[in-house]
Amino acid sequence: MKLSARNKIPARVTKINYGEAIANVEMDACGTRLVSSVTVEAVKELGLSEGAEVTVVVKASDLILATE
Repeated sequence: MKLSARNKIPARVTKINYGEAIANVEMDACGTRLVSSVTVEAVKELGLSEGAEVTVVVKASDLILATE
């Protein structure tokens, strides 16, 4: 699969919290906690489970960084 996103982060699934339609997938990326909200259907289609090694892909057309 070709992707145009440049932000690809290797991570491991640590927990999946299922809702009716949406699941929150918690991941560890070298000590940083990431959470992605995806459909329950997508979790099943991707075969996600605790301990799975994944690649988090972040794609944004606009990114704003700010400091206090």
